Amino acid sequence: MMKTNQRFLFLICALLAAVLLLASCGQTGEAQATGSPTETAAVTRSSGVATAPIADGIYTAEFKTDSSMFHVCDAYDGRGILTVKDGAMTIHVSLASKNTQVLFRGAAKEAIMDHAVLLQPSVDTVHYPDGTTDEVHGFDIPVPYLDAEFECALIGKKGIWYDHMVSVSDPLPTAANGDYTAEVTLTGGSGKASVASPASILVENGKWFATLVFSSSHYEYVTVGDMRYDRLDTEGNSTFFIPVVPDEDMQISALTTAMSEPHLIDYTLRFDGATLRAK
Repeated sequence: MMKTNQRFLFLICALLAAVLLLASCGQTGEAQATGSPTETAAVTRSSGVATAPIADGIYTAEFKTDSSMFHVCDAYDGRGILTVKDGAMTIHVSLASKNTQVLFRGAAKEAIMDHAVLLQPSVDTVHYPDGTTDEVHGFDIPVPYLDAEFECALIGKKGIWYDHMVSVSDPLPTAANGDYTAEVTLTGGSGKASVASPASILVENGKWFATLVFSSSHYEYVTVGDMRYDRLDTEGNSTFFIPVVPDEDMQISALTTAMSEPHLIDYTLRFDGATLRAK
């Protein structure tokens, strides 16, 4: 009888030990699954897997490098276009010139291996706020993660590989590069002048440029801040190509020759971002 009780007691203890062990394993698994964002990011960085922490879409994002010779063109304020698709991230950066010939997302020692995927440039036309344009090299760079540095090697005109560290951060939603239309209003002056609406809009790296067509042929130039923009046409209604900002009141001045003497007239433009439509 005593042996039977001892066996029964042993079975009860073994069962309790198994239950406690299973509970401990469950807590460990839960802790692993709900690790801190820092720990999760560290796992992502160590694995090199591109898992986007933001939803699929188009964004502008800050692109930082470790070199003054390798950076985004000045017109774009250090930002590129970040595309997130199926959880994978790619940033298109328009550089300051055509000097960079090839890029590789990784170290230079890896770029020379047979299996290396080298990134070839596109030729990007960049619009500057002063109305000038330039052609530069642009690259689509796979982004493994945000807010931390990763390796990026390049070949310049000398044909030598150089190692760099870059990072991508501060993603902000934007429209994709392309041609659009948007509603615009013009107020001020005598109230008689107007502009064609919707206006043609070029979206470039998150920035808007508008083709502004006045209701009169007598305007010779407009000023936006300190910048002057001359009319594009010589016949028909006065037409201008200017940088604009959606959903803000923009103060401009336009020189008209309709009076006995040329006169600068102040106006307010407003572009409705909600009405942006692809052509």
